[in-house]
Amino acid sequence: MSTPILYSLRQCPYAIRARLGLYFAQIQVELREVDMKNKPRDMLKISAKGTVPLLVLPNGDYLDESLEIMVWALNQHDPNHLLLEDDPHHFADMLSLIAKFDSKFIPALERYKAAARYHDLDIELRRHQCEILLKDLEQRLCKTPFIMGQHPSLVDYALLPFIRQFSKVERHWYLESPYPLIRQWLTVHFQNPAFSLVMKQYDKWSDSHDFHKTVLCNHSSD
Repeated sequence: MSTPILYSLRQCPYAIRARLGLYFAQIQVELREVDMKNKPRDMLKISAKGTVPLLVLPNGDYLDESLEIMVWALNQHDPNHLLLEDDPHHFADMLSLIAKFDSKFIPALERYKAAARYHDLDIELRRHQCEILLKDLEQRLCKTPFIMGQHPSLVDYALLPFIRQFSKVERHWYLESPYPLIRQWLTVHFQNPAFSLVMKQYDKWSDSHDFHKTVLCNHSSD
């Protein structure tokens, strides 16, 4: 194996996170779109967790955490300076903010989605729990168009898939919500061709396939 293999799921926000990191690092991977109801044996042999994303490296090592994949990829090649390597404090600040969202926003988002799905009367409470962190993000975007400054960085792409999910739960409410800068931020990312490329649809992969899907990352600085 000379090309890394990425086991992925198109709509999984963690997998989207990993694909964005690989795309901006311009790393070519063999993408295997997983059917989570029929997980490939090859995938389960590598990691018994059976979760996506799973990046298998040519030397046999593997990474099974989305942020870990992003940072690994960008440490190989970071033409857009998403790691903000000029200031190590910025990198630490990004990791801290991502950890805060992962530990607080994502669980709140899951409860909010469940409340909407089952028409729970507590939906406003669940939404409010998400908004606690969204308000902080909106305030950051008052100062600069992206979370850490004038240009996108690791934290923008790490949070993007989850803010995207939030925006879909109660679409009408979201479009009228007091977060115009978050809406603008999302729109800018959606209009970037990179997002369409990482969301490209592939057939499900299985152990019996005699072909593989290879993704060639676009060598663009967008």
